[in-house]
Amino acid sequence: MTVPSFYEFFAGGGMARAGLGEGWQCLFANDFDHKKSRVYKDNWGDKEIVTGDVRKLKAADLPGHADLAWGSFPCQDLSLAGGGAGLKGDRSGTFWPFWSLIKDLQKDGRAPRLIVLENVNGTLTSHGGKDFTAICNALHLADYRFGALIVDAAHFVPHSRPRLFIIGIRGDVEIPAALVNDTPSFPFHSRALRNAHERLPPRLKRDWIWWSLPAPARRNTTFADLIEEIPSGVSWHTQAETRALLAMMSPVNRAKVTAAKKAGRRMVGGIYKRTRLDENGYKVQRAEVRFDDIAGCLRTPAGGSSRQLIIVVDGDKIRSRLISSRETARLMGLPEEYILPENYNEAYHLTGDGVAVPVVRFLAEHILSSVLKHNDSPMKVAA
Repeated sequence: MTVPSFYEFFAGGGMARAGLGEGWQCLFANDFDHKKSRVYKDNWGDKEIVTGDVRKLKAADLPGHADLAWGSFPCQDLSLAGGGAGLKGDRSGTFWPFWSLIKDLQKDGRAPRLIVLENVNGTLTSHGGKDFTAICNALHLADYRFGALIVDAAHFVPHSRPRLFIIGIRGDVEIPAALVNDTPSFPFHSRALRNAHERLPPRLKRDWIWWSLPAPARRNTTFADLIEEIPSGVSWHTQAETRALLAMMSPVNRAKVTAAKKAGRRMVGGIYKRTRLDENGYKVQRAEVRFDDIAGCLRTPAGGSSRQLIIVVDGDKIRSRLISSRETARLMGLPEEYILPENYNEAYHLTGDGVAVPVVRFLAEHILSSVLKHNDSPMKVAA
């Protein structure tokens, strides 16, 4: 079998590429953000990455005939925290010019055998499910069968990051029977996903695939394992700053800290500051903590409240600080040698806006590579 190839759209720092690994060849990558593209070049070289608006790309700009098109298109308009514009928004709406490229490749006889679309779970319910249906319909009209999965990075790294992955297979590509179930299965087909499937019209349900995946191996790392004692780029808070952070906690969250002090071991928690209503109905900023050995979902920074903090409790000793950029990279499954931006906000934005590397690796191993190997086997080719 020849080395499979791919195009990487909305590439960011190349996290899909990192997950696919050296067994895949990148033919082309694209991102609009010059800062992210610089990081891509730092890690992968400047041969494949083209920086610019996907709306201005043409099929002729894409070399070769890739087996896979990966598209982690922007999530802001589909996110529950966004404005609700969905696929009509300026950012998430870039799915459509990306899809126009796929259709143009099809006209050229270069339609990829595999397509992966990655986004937030809010895609399932955006505009009452109409946006998810629109994506499925686009795949259907281009003669792709498709199915979706919800995969949480927490299966692989101590990071709560559930994401939607829609995997399309070109109509003339045979899918190994072992990869298909007759019904949805735990943990990859959530209630929200099953509901979204139910809303699809019959013609789209006929193209639907309930992907069959093995249960991931038990994760053997915790949030505490990834924390730097001497962090790079950030500093531990003063005692006064830590006290002020604790004072922002509700009684429920302060009780979590009290329980952590009695745990008999070092406890590491993640903190996000959120605006909540107090007992009198006034908006106040609260510090909310979790001590379940998993970090909260990284987000792109849009103000100080979106940057995750960590709290380390060791008996009566309590310390706190911002999470470091290297720690965020570890939570995304990036290797230690991955080159991050020196600027903290740029690094946080890069990792918080990416796709978790081990999730890509898992899907590549169990679906993408399996489909290609099945179709490229000597017996299959000879037939």
